[in-house]
Amino acid sequence: MKSPLRQAREKRGITLNVLAKKVGSDVGNLSRIERGVQTPNAQLAERICREFDGEVSELQLIYPARYAESAAQPESQPQ
Repeated sequence: MKSPLRQAREKRGITLNVLAKKVGSDVGNLSRIERGVQTPNAQLAERICREFDGEVSELQLIYPARYAESAAQPESQPQ
């Protein structure tokens, strides 16, 4: 599963370390947020959304599994 945050971060070629410095968090917190293990507080969610110019929404940060890109796309069914 690739969360919207991870997709956006990788698309821009930004490491977790660089993002952490830009949003005032630490790498561990951002890693857990990316994996959907931790939910960011309102202030951090806002800073992340601003950093990605709205490409990532607060809802996507709170409910990453709902918006995640699965690693394997489902195979199409024969007709």
